Amino acid sequence: MTNSSRQTRAGLLFVAPWLVGLLLLTIYPFLQSLYWSFCRYDLLNDPQWIGVENYRRLAAEIERGDEFGQALWNTVYYAALAVPGSVLLGVGLAVALNLRVRGQAVYRTLFFIPSIVPTVATSILWLWLLNPTRGLVNRLLAPTGWAPTWLNNAAEAFSPAQLWAGTAGLGSKDALALMTLWGVGNFMIIYLAALGNIPRELYEAAQLDGAGRVRQFTAVTLPHLTPVIFFNVVMGLVAAVQYFTQAYVVSGGSGGPEGSTRVLSLHIFLWGFKYLDAGYASAAAWVLFVLVAAVTLMLFRSARRWVHY
Repeated sequence: MTNSSRQTRAGLLFVAPWLVGLLLLTIYPFLQSLYWSFCRYDLLNDPQWIGVENYRRLAAEIERGDEFGQALWNTVYYAALAVPGSVLLGVGLAVALNLRVRGQAVYRTLFFIPSIVPTVATSILWLWLLNPTRGLVNRLLAPTGWAPTWLNNAAEAFSPAQLWAGTAGLGSKDALALMTLWGVGNFMIIYLAALGNIPRELYEAAQLDGAGRVRQFTAVTLPHLTPVIFFNVVMGLVAAVQYFTQAYVVSGGSGGPEGSTRVLSLHIFLWGFKYLDAGYASAAAWVLFVLVAAVTLMLFRSARRWVHY
């Protein structure tokens, strides 16, 4: 056996455990769920082929706006608040914490800590903070006479229908977005690293041209941050459609009130493991996969016009 053959064999042996795990724990379940999406399957009996019936059911629910349709809207609403909010807050904090001030490292640490707190602990903490009667947030808002019911309310602050009807208010999905923004420290760290890589000569040249702080931010800082912003938008979108633990904890696993916290991941989990309808849950997961792939593709296409490398 030649030396090249020995190296190839050794390399294959080293990667074999990973390849076996990839095949058994990723590719096989991936393909199996595609098959189940065309079946009636309760996890106890053998799958029964029913064709596209599960997908027709999903389409009908989207048309009526209930069950899967409501879960889809909940996820879109949450993502529309959490993803842009995380970008704006993350960039703002990074720029502020990039200033040369005393105690800079302390401030950076304080803003980063919430992002490493365990998710379940964070959810329980916010259940207390947003309690309508005893929570700290409403106590702070008491002098204004404003007392949102937060996680006990299905209202939507930015819902077009509720804004038109005059019934909009802060509700459960707004609370979930607020919880996400509290943990924006991981994005902030990435923006801080990107700010440190911007050449100081560019700012000096902008100052010589008479550019003020705002103009330096829009002409120098922001264009250099666009690759990182694009990365965080894509990662934020993926995290938004996989949002599960917080919604499960704050609703006690029910997706309440009135289904307002039943995001797509929780909806799939409930139908797959509580109601034992794995065929329907698999179809919902594949619809979610296609939607995320389509949105991600549109983001990559749009990046040509606003991301500067």
